[in-house]
Amino acid sequence: MSHTDPTDPSPLPVLDVWCELQCPDCRTALADLRALRERFGDALDIRLRHFPLERHRHAHAAAQAAEEAIAQGRGWPYVEAVLERAEELGTVGEPLLVEVARELGLDAEEVDTALVDGRHILIVDADQAEGRAIGVTGTPTYVIGGERLDGGKSQEGLRERIEEIAGRLIAERS
Repeated sequence: MSHTDPTDPSPLPVLDVWCELQCPDCRTALADLRALRERFGDALDIRLRHFPLERHRHAHAAAQAAEEAIAQGRGWPYVEAVLERAEELGTVGEPLLVEVARELGLDAEEVDTALVDGRHILIVDADQAEGRAIGVTGTPTYVIGGERLDGGKSQEGLRERIEEIAGRLIAERS
């Protein structure tokens, strides 16, 4: 879900959002992410990064399903729809992931197949390993301009801090 063009001499500022789709705190963060997208539009590249937590049994499958939704061109709508039903995911599991895909008009059978064949496992595992390497311990965690902001403890003031850093980075790019 990156809009960054590698040939662009001044790439867009990037906000990496380390997220887990069974996480209630990540669901709470949706309002901030929507506000950031509305404020900065295409001037800020907001990238989903996966950090499934051990305590959430269906989080790894949800991350893989999200990658399939990205492959089908509907990544953020899928992520938001699954996060809105995070508690239900905890009880229903993988059938909910396929149901959400169907509701959004995705190829639900392909999402189901992707969960079976594991085609997106390497992406999810690589994100998780990178997250650990940079000190991500919970979700949501944001990384922008070299600064890591942990939203798993408290989200208070984080959007303002992200807006401040993003505004500075966008101004520097101009």
